[in-house]
Amino acid sequence: MVHSSFKSLGMRDPEEIIAALLSALGEQGTLLMPALTYRQEPPHIHDALRTPSCVGYLSEYFRTREGTLRSLHPTHSVCAVGSQAEAVLADHWRDTTPCGANSPFNRIMELGGKILMIGCGLRPSTTMHAVEEYALPPYLFGPEREYTLTDATGHTFQKTYTRHGFAGYWQRYDRMEGLLSDSEIRRGQVGDASCHLIEAAALKRVGIARMKEEPYYFVEKKPEAPDPH
Repeated sequence: MVHSSFKSLGMRDPEEIIAALLSALGEQGTLLMPALTYRQEPPHIHDALRTPSCVGYLSEYFRTREGTLRSLHPTHSVCAVGSQAEAVLADHWRDTTPCGANSPFNRIMELGGKILMIGCGLRPSTTMHAVEEYALPPYLFGPEREYTLTDATGHTFQKTYTRHGFAGYWQRYDRMEGLLSDSEIRRGQVGDASCHLIEAAALKRVGIARMKEEPYYFVEKKPEAPDPH
C-alpha cells in the first residue's frame, strides 16, 4: 500500500515510479494506493469509474492507468494492480464504515503486507483508520450519511455509511514511528524522497495495544479558535 507525495520524488514521469514499484513486487505481488474521495463534489454521489481521487497526483494517475481496479466505497476506496488485486478489493462494498473488516486497509494487515510512505511522512497512513476501527477510540466516528454509488458495471444504488468524525482533533500517526522496532519500520530513499516501509501486521498489533492504554494517543486536540471579540 503506497502513500506518496509525487513532488518529493523529483521525477517527471509517474509511470517511472509505478513501473519501479511493480518490478520490485514481481509477478506475485500486488500494488495498492488509496483513492480517497472524502472531498468529492457533490459530496453524497460516488462513481467508481469517474470520481477522482483527492489524495495526490500519483494516486489519481494510478486510478486512471489501464488495468487498475478500484474498490467500491464512497469516501475510502482503494486502487490495485497485481495477483491479489481482485481478492483484496472485492468485498469493500460490504462495509458500512470507511476502513472496516472488508476494506483493503484491513486486508493488507491480515495478509502481512507492507505500507510504503513516499515523501509524505507518517501522518497520512490511512491504514491507521483500520487500526482505530478495532480499538474504537471515542473520537473516531461521526454521523451517518446516505450515498448514491455507481459501481464499475454501471449499477447505481443507495447505501448508508457511518463516517469518521475526528471533531476537534488532528491525526498524529507519526507517533507510531517511536513504537515500532527497526525491523517493523525501515527508512530509505526513493528518488529524492525520504521513505518509510512499515510492516502492516505490526502496525495493527502495536496500534491497538497503545490505544487500549491511551485512547487519544494518535490524535492531538486542535487549538480553540481565538475569540474574535
